[in-house]
Amino acid sequence: MTTESAIRIERLSTVEHYRECERLQHAVWRMRDEMMVVPLHLLLTLQKNGGIVLGAFTGTDELVGFVCGFPGLYGSGWRKLKHCSHMMGISERYRGTGIGERLKRAQRDAVLSQGLDLITWTYDPLQGASAALNIGKLGGICRTYIRDLYGPMEDELNGGLPTDRFDVEWHIRSPHVTDRLAGLRKRPTLAALREAGARILNPASVRADGIPCPADTVAALEGPTVLVEIPSSIAAVKAADLGMARAWRVQTSALFESAFARSYTITDVVSDTDRVPRGDGALRRTFYVLTQGEVALR
Repeated sequence: MTTESAIRIERLSTVEHYRECERLQHAVWRMRDEMMVVPLHLLLTLQKNGGIVLGAFTGTDELVGFVCGFPGLYGSGWRKLKHCSHMMGISERYRGTGIGERLKRAQRDAVLSQGLDLITWTYDPLQGASAALNIGKLGGICRTYIRDLYGPMEDELNGGLPTDRFDVEWHIRSPHVTDRLAGLRKRPTLAALREAGARILNPASVRADGIPCPADTVAALEGPTVLVEIPSSIAAVKAADLGMARAWRVQTSALFESAFARSYTITDVVSDTDRVPRGDGALRRTFYVLTQGEVALR
Protein backbone atom coordinates (compact mmCIF):
# COMPACT_ATOMS: atom_id res chain seq x y z
CA MET A 1 0.00 0.00 0.00
CA THR A 2 1.15 3.55 -0.70
CA THR A 3 2.30 5.28 2.49
CA GLU A 4 0.45 8.31 3.80
CA SER A 5 3.40 10.57 2.96
CA ALA A 6 3.14 9.55 -0.70
CA ILE A 7 -0.48 10.74 -0.87
CA ARG A 8 -1.06 14.24 -2.18
CA ILE A 9 -4.19 16.32 -1.58
CA GLU A 10 -5.32 18.65 -4.34
CA ARG A 11 -8.42 20.00 -6.03
CA LEU A 12 -10.06 17.86 -8.67
CA SER A 13 -9.41 19.61 -11.97
CA THR A 14 -10.09 17.33 -14.93
CA VAL A 15 -13.13 15.55 -16.30
CA GLU A 16 -11.41 12.23 -15.62
CA HIS A 17 -10.88 13.24 -11.97
CA TYR A 18 -14.62 13.76 -11.58
CA ARG A 19 -15.37 10.45 -13.31
CA GLU A 20 -12.99 8.74 -10.90
CA CYS A 21 -14.84 10.41 -8.04
CA GLU A 22 -18.13 8.94 -9.28
CA ARG A 23 -16.53 5.48 -9.37
CA LEU A 24 -15.03 5.93 -5.92
CA GLN A 25 -18.43 6.82 -4.46
CA HIS A 26 -19.84 3.56 -5.86
CA ALA A 27 -17.00 1.58 -4.31
CA VAL A 28 -17.05 3.26 -0.88
CA TRP A 29 -20.80 3.02 -0.26
CA ARG A 30 -21.39 -0.08 -2.41
CA MET A 31 -24.27 1.78 -3.97
CA ARG A 32 -27.10 -0.09 -5.62
CA ASP A 33 -28.84 3.04 -6.90
CA GLU A 34 -27.16 5.20 -9.56
CA MET A 35 -29.14 8.20 -8.31
CA MET A 36 -27.17 8.23 -5.04
CA VAL A 37 -23.93 9.37 -6.71
CA VAL A 38 -22.98 13.04 -6.70
CA PRO A 39 -22.45 13.27 -10.47
CA LEU A 40 -19.59 14.69 -12.48
CA HIS A 41 -21.53 17.72 -13.68
CA LEU A 42 -22.51 18.74 -10.14
CA LEU A 43 -19.03 18.20 -8.69
CA LEU A 44 -17.53 20.30 -11.47
CA THR A 45 -20.14 23.05 -11.04
CA LEU A 46 -19.49 23.18 -7.29
CA GLN A 47 -15.76 23.54 -7.88
CA LYS A 48 -16.27 26.40 -10.36
CA ASN A 49 -18.66 28.34 -8.13
CA GLY A 50 -17.14 28.62 -4.67
CA GLY A 51 -17.43 25.00 -3.66
CA ILE A 52 -14.44 22.86 -2.70
CA VAL A 53 -13.84 19.39 -4.16
CA LEU A 54 -10.57 17.84 -2.99
CA GLY A 55 -9.03 14.50 -3.84
CA ALA A 56 -6.37 12.28 -2.27
CA PHE A 57 -4.11 10.90 -5.00
CA THR A 58 -1.41 8.24 -4.93
CA GLY A 59 1.91 8.63 -6.72
CA THR A 60 0.33 6.88 -9.71
CA ASP A 61 -2.54 9.41 -9.76
CA GLU A 62 -5.12 6.97 -8.41
CA LEU A 63 -7.92 8.77 -6.59
CA VAL A 64 -8.30 7.04 -3.20
CA GLY A 65 -10.26 9.66 -1.25
CA PHE A 66 -12.28 12.82 -1.72
CA VAL A 67 -14.24 15.47 0.12
CA CYS A 68 -16.71 17.90 -1.39
CA GLY A 69 -18.79 20.81 -0.12
CA PHE A 70 -20.25 24.18 -0.94
CA PRO A 71 -21.04 27.57 0.67
CA GLY A 72 -24.25 27.66 2.69
CA LEU A 73 -26.28 29.97 4.91
CA TYR A 74 -27.20 29.73 8.59
CA GLY A 75 -28.26 31.82 11.56
CA SER A 76 -31.13 34.23 12.09
CA GLY A 77 -32.58 35.17 8.73
CA TRP A 78 -30.06 32.89 6.99
CA ARG A 79 -27.62 35.79 6.75
CA LYS A 80 -24.36 34.15 7.87
CA LEU A 81 -22.09 32.24 5.53
CA LYS A 82 -20.60 28.84 6.26
CA HIS A 83 -19.21 25.90 4.30
CA CYS A 84 -21.47 22.84 4.07
CA SER A 85 -19.34 19.71 3.75
CA HIS A 86 -21.52 17.28 1.86
CA MET A 87 -19.58 14.05 1.40
CA MET A 88 -16.23 12.41 2.18
CA GLY A 89 -15.16 8.94 1.17
CA ILE A 90 -11.96 6.90 1.43
CA SER A 91 -11.13 3.76 -0.53
CA GLU A 92 -11.39 0.72 1.72
CA ARG A 93 -7.71 -0.13 1.14
CA TYR A 94 -6.65 3.24 2.57
CA ARG A 95 -8.89 3.56 5.62
CA GLY A 96 -7.08 4.01 8.89
CA THR A 97 -4.08 5.67 7.23
CA GLY A 98 -4.90 9.28 8.15
CA ILE A 99 -6.17 10.33 4.72
CA GLY A 100 -9.56 11.40 6.09
CA GLU A 101 -7.93 13.77 8.58
CA ARG A 102 -5.65 15.17 5.87
CA LEU A 103 -8.61 15.82 3.59
CA LYS A 104 -10.49 17.64 6.36
CA ARG A 105 -7.44 19.72 7.26
CA ALA A 106 -7.02 20.69 3.61
CA GLN A 107 -10.72 21.52 3.42
CA ARG A 108 -10.32 23.74 6.50
CA ASP A 109 -7.38 25.58 4.90
CA ALA A 110 -9.41 26.19 1.74
CA VAL A 111 -12.44 27.45 3.68
CA LEU A 112 -10.28 29.73 5.84
CA SER A 113 -8.88 31.25 2.63
CA GLN A 114 -12.46 32.15 1.68
CA GLY A 115 -12.83 34.13 4.92
CA LEU A 116 -15.28 31.70 6.56
CA ASP A 117 -15.04 30.27 10.05
CA LEU A 118 -17.63 27.49 10.22
CA ILE A 119 -17.93 24.12 8.45
CA THR A 120 -20.88 21.83 9.11
CA TRP A 121 -21.68 18.28 8.05
CA THR A 122 -23.70 15.28 9.15
CA TYR A 123 -22.70 11.73 10.03
CA ASP A 124 -24.20 8.63 11.60
CA PRO A 125 -23.79 8.89 15.42
CA LEU A 126 -23.21 5.13 15.66
CA GLN A 127 -20.17 5.15 13.39
CA GLY A 128 -17.34 4.98 15.91
CA ALA A 129 -14.53 5.70 13.43
CA SER A 130 -16.35 8.80 12.18
CA ALA A 131 -16.90 9.95 15.75
CA ALA A 132 -13.19 9.54 16.54
CA LEU A 133 -12.27 11.70 13.55
CA ASN A 134 -15.02 14.32 13.52
CA ILE A 135 -15.27 14.96 17.24
CA GLY A 136 -12.07 13.55 18.69
CA LYS A 137 -9.32 14.48 16.25
CA LEU A 138 -10.82 17.50 14.47
CA GLY A 139 -12.55 19.14 17.44
CA GLY A 140 -16.06 19.28 16.01
CA ILE A 141 -18.97 19.66 18.40
CA CYS A 142 -22.59 18.56 18.14
CA ARG A 143 -25.86 19.71 19.71
CA THR A 144 -28.35 18.68 17.02
CA TYR A 145 -29.81 15.23 16.32
CA ILE A 146 -31.78 14.59 13.12
CA ARG A 147 -33.94 11.48 12.82
CA ASP A 148 -34.04 9.56 9.53
CA LEU A 149 -32.59 12.45 7.56
CA TYR A 150 -32.42 10.71 4.18
CA GLY A 151 -35.18 8.17 4.66
CA PRO A 152 -34.44 4.51 3.86
CA MET A 153 -31.15 3.96 2.02
CA GLU A 154 -30.14 0.72 0.35
CA ASP A 155 -26.36 1.04 0.15
CA GLU A 156 -24.35 -1.40 2.24
CA LEU A 157 -23.19 1.11 4.85
CA ASN A 158 -26.62 2.60 5.58
CA GLY A 159 -29.04 -0.21 4.78
CA GLY A 160 -31.14 -1.68 7.57
CA LEU A 161 -31.15 1.30 9.95
CA PRO A 162 -32.94 4.66 10.01
CA THR A 163 -30.60 7.32 8.62
CA ASP A 164 -30.29 9.31 11.86
CA ARG A 165 -27.54 11.92 11.81
CA PHE A 166 -25.55 14.28 14.01
CA ASP A 167 -25.17 17.82 12.66
CA VAL A 168 -21.53 18.67 13.37
CA GLU A 169 -20.27 22.22 13.89
CA TRP A 170 -16.57 22.74 13.14
CA HIS A 171 -15.60 26.22 14.33
CA ILE A 172 -12.36 26.27 12.40
CA ARG A 173 -10.86 29.50 13.82
CA SER A 174 -11.64 28.71 17.46
CA PRO A 175 -8.91 27.79 19.95
CA HIS A 176 -10.92 24.63 20.66
CA VAL A 177 -10.16 23.50 17.12
CA THR A 178 -6.74 25.06 16.51
CA ASP A 179 -5.36 23.70 19.78
CA ARG A 180 -6.86 20.26 19.07
CA LEU A 181 -5.31 20.14 15.60
CA ALA A 182 -1.94 21.29 16.93
CA GLY A 183 -2.01 18.72 19.75
CA LEU A 184 -1.80 21.47 22.39
CA ARG A 185 -4.81 20.39 24.44
CA LYS A 186 -4.62 17.15 26.41
CA ARG A 187 -7.49 14.82 25.61
CA PRO A 188 -9.40 13.31 28.55
CA THR A 189 -9.22 9.61 29.30
CA LEU A 190 -12.19 7.51 30.33
CA ALA A 191 -10.58 6.85 33.71
CA ALA A 192 -9.98 10.55 34.36
CA LEU A 193 -13.53 11.48 33.37
CA ARG A 194 -15.05 8.84 35.64
CA GLU A 195 -12.77 9.83 38.52
CA ALA A 196 -14.02 13.41 38.06
CA GLY A 197 -17.61 12.22 38.42
CA ALA A 198 -18.77 11.68 34.83
CA ARG A 199 -21.41 8.94 34.64
CA ILE A 200 -21.88 6.44 31.83
CA LEU A 201 -25.60 6.74 31.11
CA ASN A 202 -25.92 3.47 29.22
CA PRO A 203 -23.06 1.05 30.04
CA ALA A 204 -23.22 -1.80 27.53
CA SER A 205 -23.22 -5.46 28.33
CA VAL A 206 -21.40 -7.92 26.08
CA ARG A 207 -22.67 -11.18 24.64
CA ALA A 208 -20.57 -14.34 24.61
CA ASP A 209 -19.72 -13.66 20.95
CA GLY A 210 -18.34 -10.22 21.84
CA ILE A 211 -21.26 -8.21 20.45
CA PRO A 212 -22.09 -5.22 22.69
CA CYS A 213 -25.73 -4.84 23.76
CA PRO A 214 -27.52 -1.63 24.83
CA ALA A 215 -27.99 -1.17 28.56
CA ASP A 216 -31.22 -2.52 30.04
CA THR A 217 -31.67 0.70 32.02
CA VAL A 218 -30.41 4.22 31.41
CA ALA A 219 -29.17 6.54 34.17
CA ALA A 220 -30.70 9.98 34.74
CA LEU A 221 -29.23 12.96 32.91
CA GLU A 222 -27.45 14.66 35.81
CA GLY A 223 -24.17 16.47 36.28
CA PRO A 224 -21.96 18.73 34.17
CA THR A 225 -20.45 15.85 32.19
CA VAL A 226 -22.01 12.56 31.12
CA LEU A 227 -20.92 9.73 28.83
CA VAL A 228 -23.00 7.91 26.22
CA GLU A 229 -21.70 4.57 24.97
CA ILE A 230 -21.98 3.45 21.34
CA PRO A 231 -20.69 0.28 19.64
CA SER A 232 -17.14 0.79 18.41
CA SER A 233 -18.19 -1.03 15.21
CA ILE A 234 -21.85 -0.79 14.33
CA ALA A 235 -21.01 -2.66 11.11
CA ALA A 236 -19.98 -5.70 13.18
CA VAL A 237 -23.17 -5.47 15.22
CA LYS A 238 -25.30 -5.23 12.04
CA ALA A 239 -23.53 -8.22 10.50
CA ALA A 240 -24.12 -10.33 13.61
CA ASP A 241 -27.59 -9.16 14.63
CA LEU A 242 -29.51 -6.45 12.76
CA GLY A 243 -32.11 -6.34 15.55
CA MET A 244 -29.38 -5.49 18.04
CA ALA A 245 -28.13 -2.69 15.80
CA ARG A 246 -31.66 -1.29 15.65
CA ALA A 247 -31.89 -1.48 19.44
CA TRP A 248 -28.73 0.64 19.67
CA ARG A 249 -30.30 3.19 17.33
CA VAL A 250 -33.50 3.38 19.38
CA GLN A 251 -31.72 3.79 22.71
CA THR A 252 -29.10 6.31 21.62
CA SER A 253 -31.50 8.48 19.59
CA ALA A 254 -33.65 9.01 22.67
CA LEU A 255 -30.60 9.68 24.84
CA PHE A 256 -29.05 12.25 22.52
CA GLU A 257 -32.31 14.07 21.93
CA SER A 258 -32.96 14.30 25.66
CA ALA A 259 -29.43 15.49 26.33
CA PHE A 260 -29.50 18.17 23.63
CA ALA A 261 -32.88 19.39 24.89
CA ARG A 262 -31.23 19.90 28.31
CA SER A 263 -28.34 21.97 26.88
CA TYR A 264 -25.72 19.22 26.70
CA THR A 265 -23.22 19.39 23.85
CA ILE A 266 -20.96 16.65 22.54
CA THR A 267 -17.42 17.91 22.94
CA ASP A 268 -15.21 14.81 22.74
CA VAL A 269 -14.98 11.05 22.21
CA VAL A 270 -13.00 8.60 24.36
CA SER A 271 -12.24 4.91 24.00
CA ASP A 272 -11.07 2.19 26.34
CA THR A 273 -10.46 -1.54 26.09
CA ASP A 274 -12.28 -4.12 28.21
CA ARG A 275 -11.81 -7.85 28.29
CA VAL A 276 -14.50 -9.88 26.57
CA PRO A 277 -16.21 -12.05 29.24
CA ARG A 278 -14.81 -15.29 27.76
CA GLY A 279 -11.36 -13.86 28.32
CA ASP A 280 -10.14 -14.61 24.80
CA GLY A 281 -10.06 -11.11 23.38
CA ALA A 282 -10.44 -7.39 23.96
CA LEU A 283 -13.44 -5.21 23.26
CA ARG A 284 -12.94 -1.60 22.25
CA ARG A 285 -15.53 0.57 23.99
CA THR A 286 -16.40 4.03 22.69
CA PHE A 287 -18.09 6.90 24.55
CA TYR A 288 -19.27 10.36 23.59
CA VAL A 289 -18.46 13.08 26.14
CA LEU A 290 -21.40 15.46 26.70
CA THR A 291 -20.91 18.73 28.55
CA GLN A 292 -23.83 20.73 29.92
CA GLY A 293 -24.07 24.50 29.53
CA GLU A 294 -22.32 26.98 27.28
CA VAL A 295 -19.56 25.35 25.24
CA ALA A 296 -16.20 27.03 25.70
CA LEU A 297 -14.71 27.16 22.18
CA ARG A 298 -11.75 29.07 23.50
